[in-house]
Amino acid sequence: MAATVSCRLCGEDLNRTFVDLGMSPPCESFLSADQIDAGETFYPLNVRICDNCLLVQLPAYVAADDVFSDYLYFSSYSTSWVEHARRFVVDMQERLDLGAESLIVEAASNDGYLLQHAVALGIPVLGIEPAGNIAEIANEKGIRTESYFLGEATGTDAAARHGKADLVAGNNVFAHVPDIIDFAKGLRALVKDDGLVSLEFPHLLRLIERRQYDTIYHEHYSYLSLKTASLALEKAGLKVVDVQELASHGGSIRVFSTPIDGAPKDGPGEPTELVGKVLQDEADAGLHTVEGHAGFANEVFTIKAELVEFLIQAQRDGKTVAGYGAPGKGNTLLNHCGIREDLLPYTVDRSPHKHGLFLPGTHIPIFAPEHLAETRPDYILILPWNLRDEIVHQLGYAREWGAKFVVPIPRLEVI
Repeated sequence: MAATVSCRLCGEDLNRTFVDLGMSPPCESFLSADQIDAGETFYPLNVRICDNCLLVQLPAYVAADDVFSDYLYFSSYSTSWVEHARRFVVDMQERLDLGAESLIVEAASNDGYLLQHAVALGIPVLGIEPAGNIAEIANEKGIRTESYFLGEATGTDAAARHGKADLVAGNNVFAHVPDIIDFAKGLRALVKDDGLVSLEFPHLLRLIERRQYDTIYHEHYSYLSLKTASLALEKAGLKVVDVQELASHGGSIRVFSTPIDGAPKDGPGEPTELVGKVLQDEADAGLHTVEGHAGFANEVFTIKAELVEFLIQAQRDGKTVAGYGAPGKGNTLLNHCGIREDLLPYTVDRSPHKHGLFLPGTHIPIFAPEHLAETRPDYILILPWNLRDEIVHQLGYAREWGAKFVVPIPRLEVI
């Protein structure tokens, strides 16, 4: 009998499974050559849904300190993501009239991929990045960054030392915090009473609709709808006033909130029509009821069957397959499908920090992208499918030897 787990948003017992992906190692726990013969720790990927508040969540099987203290994900290696961040900064400068007297704070600021654009515009910044190795790189680039986890206490301390911010941003971090309420209170502590908080995260509506089950991994503690994100922010004294639907990461939302007791500079502080639209879309899809979340496990099995059957048939036909990318989502997919070196001999990645390492669980080796031209595989399996267009463009040269691209989600597609 599994131990009772409490909902991180409302405290009720979690007794209902959303989807169970079995056991997997932490998705960013890449291995060096001298580690692949040692034991690895696998943890459950049993995602629950709260019958009371409807938050879809993964219990904190792995502590955040273990996941994020030394991290190998660098945002700047995605050209399209850096451009996405630049457009956001420009839009926010115009919307909030930001300048030399303003302050932008970013939680989980990574290597400065976003704040570098604010620095270029002469806007003071502060990055808060828990991974010390990545914070160091950001500081070397001239982007003021401190290393700790954001919560109410650290947010209050940062605001006391640096002043409160006109804009507090957090991209792909709200789902990554096990104590979502304390994190939200950290956001409130950092922002001015008339300031704005912007959070961007994958939308549960799109995860279900587009069968994106590989975005489930141990560092993603919550799978958020606008409804559940709003509940978490309200508990910290923030109210949602606007939302944008985005294509990034397979379908995200950017949620803007302001202090409940504040008076925002950029408008009356009442929710826009778009907030109502997204909430209605969620309700229409069944996400405002427990029953509306059922059936996802069957979709997951279909994806697994399609991919494994394709790789086995390719091998029978004498075709070679290589992977592109070593993202966290890829490790969920490969481990859940039981894919090892016999079906996928190697993958490549743009990040030099991953070269010479091996994927967790599957022990598939990681090479530099140049290895593709040296081995000329018949098929290239794109693991970061959210960047498929960017990757297909980057790898245009592979068409010279007739290579085809394979995308596993939302359904198997050969390009």
